[in-house]
Amino acid sequence: MATSETSHHRSGVLHSLNGPHHRAALNAFMLVVVAHWVEHLAQAFQIWALGWPVPESRGVLGLAFPWLVKSEWLHYGYAIVMLVGLWAFRGGFVGRARTWWTVALAIQFWHHIEHLLLLLQAQTGVFLFGKTVPTSILQLAFPRVELHLFYNTVVFLPMVVAMYYHLRPSVTELRQSACSCVYRPSTPITVSS
Repeated sequence: MATSETSHHRSGVLHSLNGPHHRAALNAFMLVVVAHWVEHLAQAFQIWALGWPVPESRGVLGLAFPWLVKSEWLHYGYAIVMLVGLWAFRGGFVGRARTWWTVALAIQFWHHIEHLLLLLQAQTGVFLFGKTVPTSILQLAFPRVELHLFYNTVVFLPMVVAMYYHLRPSVTELRQSACSCVYRPSTPITVSS
């Protein structure tokens, strides 16, 4: 019985997130996503436009709280928030928007694995691949700053496409959508036969 109640509560929360509260919850999630994206862009600007050394290029928050940027917990925490958010909001998307949102979810799943590897190495002090610092798999081929800027880009772009299609659904997609984001004209939709 407890499992049934827990399952019902979870489905109720997901229904609420993807139905009547989708717009507000998705806006809050996207605000977090954009703020994180701005941090990566600020760090890139500090490195390539201002010529700062990588260890000193910590984005906006990192300037005020340098220890924060060095914490693998912060990076993993954001990766898991992204993964959970992309999964939780997926039910509110239909058609083309859902396809693009799922692409972002799949890429973020891998990005999350990379951060999990970094976190485990930082916590255990056992570094992979004979390195002296935590190293992710693709970090073997690409520098960390560029790699994670790339990861955030390739997750963010399909999210933007998904949001575009989500807010501008086709007639069929509009009929399938139950969330509060979509503009619904006051006159009923008619389809010519």
